Amino acid sequence: MIHIEFSSPKYFLLVLCLIPMIVWYVMKNRSSTAALNFSNLQGLKKTPFSYKYIFRHVLFVFRCLALFLIIIVMMRPHSVNKWKNVTSEGIDIMMALDISGSMLAEDFHPNRIEAAKNVISEFITGRPTDRIGLVVFSSESFTQCPLTTDHAVLINLLHDIKFGMIEDGTAIGDGIANSINRLKDSKAVSKVVILLTDGENNRGEIAPITAAEIAKTYGVRVYTIGVGTIGTAPIPVETPFGKQYQQMEVKIDEPLLQQIAKTTGGKYFRATNNEKLRGIYAEIDKMEKTKIEVSEHKKYEEEYFMWGLAAFILIIMEFLIKNTILRTIP
Repeated sequence: MIHIEFSSPKYFLLVLCLIPMIVWYVMKNRSSTAALNFSNLQGLKKTPFSYKYIFRHVLFVFRCLALFLIIIVMMRPHSVNKWKNVTSEGIDIMMALDISGSMLAEDFHPNRIEAAKNVISEFITGRPTDRIGLVVFSSESFTQCPLTTDHAVLINLLHDIKFGMIEDGTAIGDGIANSINRLKDSKAVSKVVILLTDGENNRGEIAPITAAEIAKTYGVRVYTIGVGTIGTAPIPVETPFGKQYQQMEVKIDEPLLQQIAKTTGGKYFRATNNEKLRGIYAEIDKMEKTKIEVSEHKKYEEEYFMWGLAAFILIIMEFLIKNTILRTIP
């Protein structure tokens, strides 16, 4: 991007000197008009003004413009061409989200799954340079969105997630394995899975620990998050009499989630409410920072020559007009 800057902008104050010059010129012209006595002005009313009468003020205008341009030259204008080179070492992240029935528990507002979707959306928005994908799991797992930098599409697909897309259950191992499958060929300097669940592994074809060992083989770190309050949580249940709530015990296999994180070099977190969940994603965001190097370059070019040339031309024009068109005979 190119724009104009001035090395000595303080000289612009000299423009104020033009004000007394203009005032002096106006007062001078008011008091220097010649007077002739005529008995009758009737014959002079239709006499047109000579172009010299109007043109004589041009000399003063040229002089003022020339002085203004000289002040601009003193300010030393120069063009600045700026550009930036951005080097980014991105991180590839797969979000693995549990969408089992227990995620409808309302110990989070409005419930666990909606709270998770909102926080994950904020997390995605805060990482514009990373490729991020989304896997959901219940009794089995599937890819909702592959790795992408089109985060608007990713967030739309995230908000489309709802309970009932898959048969109920909790296949933690399949969720991790599916995420690894999307990351294994990645060339990113860092590969991460963020797995969020509120239960115990009870379905799936791949054992969670086996999936963790596979993740370790491919250099994938797995951060595990257990969501759910301590004790019991209200879960909505549809009955012939409408929606009813049952208090169900919160069962999270924390030793398993801790072992998965430890095996892969990640970390386990426990979220018991919306704010703690938001804080966990903020902490992961700090731990997995994308390396971005920005080098700024500037190129300066002096631009005073054209301003000085314009001032010189005005001075020459004033001199020529004064000594040709508006020449006075002594």
